[in-house]
Amino acid sequence: MSGEAYDRIRAAIVTGDLAPGERVKDSELAERMGLSRTPVREALARLADMGLVEAKPGVYTRIATLDKDEVARTLAVLKALDELAVRTGTPNLTKGDLNLMRDLNTEFEAAVARNDVQAALEADERFHSVPVTAAQNPLIARVMDQLHPQIHRILYRKFSTLYGAQNTGGHHRELIEILASGDAEEAAKRSGAHWNELGGLIDQLFANAELTA
Repeated sequence: MSGEAYDRIRAAIVTGDLAPGERVKDSELAERMGLSRTPVREALARLADMGLVEAKPGVYTRIATLDKDEVARTLAVLKALDELAVRTGTPNLTKGDLNLMRDLNTEFEAAVARNDVQAALEADERFHSVPVTAAQNPLIARVMDQLHPQIHRILYRKFSTLYGAQNTGGHHRELIEILASGDAEEAAKRSGAHWNELGGLIDQLFANAELTA
């Protein structure tokens, strides 16, 4: 039950159903979601550790706001971890892995075409998880899984701007070809460039005040 509460509340934060800055009470949230109060309380504590919830005991519990500096720090860590995963995972990738990435990119592009935000984010995350899994370093996967929701909050809110305009499907295809060649350093470099592009787009959104709660 605690796992279900965690997954559902995290998803609500990512999609904006629980908005940045919104105050929440475990009892009200439990009733709203049809869950028991204890697993909701435990889920909120876990989400606070992830930075998705802010809590001041006895004063408030609220959904974390979108902070430019915090997002920049999160992106820097994700970029470094992803580059490491790609660099170390490339030699372990099989033909099956590469075919899976091609299939996932097809799913991603189809979701973008029909503006299905959730499906696109899921396909994109599964795509990038293939080299992460191939790196055979559970710590990398665990930390990235904790940090991804911070960025997905922005991607969900500004989906068409961040994905459509930047042709992420094209980036995926380029990355697959580099991975297929076995050039680990070039693959890591290309993946890092994608994170840099994403960071620039997010900076622009903050500058244009498009990420207000």
